[in-house]
Amino acid sequence: MTDKSESSFAVVRFNEQTYQSGGVVAVIKGIEAAQRTLNDFDWCQSEENRRVGWRHFLEETDLRPGMDPEKATKLRQVRLDLQES
Repeated sequence: MTDKSESSFAVVRFNEQTYQSGGVVAVIKGIEAAQRTLNDFDWCQSEENRRVGWRHFLEETDLRPGMDPEKATKLRQVRLDLQES
């Protein structure tokens, strides 16, 4: 079993109504810090975004904490595409 306090977690945005991905919004080290960040994103989200289905979830990853969300999104997508092929 891995030590979740040392693991990295991606906070991923998605739309639960359309299944559209909003990509990685942050990469955080440690489960507790990641959960706090996830809660912050959910708390700060506008009522409009929530109403149309936007949500966030945590995904354990080997991406580097603090990396650029756009780069993290691209890397995550490449990995998902490779898993599907």
